[in-house]
Amino acid sequence: MSASTIPAPRTAYTRSKSSRSQFELFAWLFMRISGILLVVLIFGHLFVNLWVGDGVNAIDFGFVAGKWASPFWQIWDLLMLWLAMLHGTNGLRTIIQDYTEKKGTSVALQVVLYTASAIVIVLGTLVIFTFEPCPAGADPALLASFCTAG
Repeated sequence: MSASTIPAPRTAYTRSKSSRSQFELFAWLFMRISGILLVVLIFGHLFVNLWVGDGVNAIDFGFVAGKWASPFWQIWDLLMLWLAMLHGTNGLRTIIQDYTEKKGTSVALQVVLYTASAIVIVLGTLVIFTFEPCPAGADPALLASFCTAG
């Protein structure tokens, strides 16, 4: 049995400062700020998509194509995608750190998490900015009804 010393009552507690605690502070702040921004972005998204106009019945390929024709909605959806993915990734990173006992398991899970998050962010960003509902040279039978043949 090892002997350990217990500090006397009322002894000041000293906390060692490290760059890791600074990172955790910024991660904690990011979660709060991104959470507030996500609430605004998501409720705005729901309001426009579900309540304005014909509501949920109007949501189809043409609705999304028309929405993404505007840079405003592209940026709106991009912010929603990036913030949601980074917010969720940070939350899962915290859960992995809290519940994994072995360092190797923690590192492996975090590599999988970061890889999956990066893939979703890159592919989602590409879809938002390269979406073309009426590609030139496509078979007219395959195009949406709002596309003009030309």
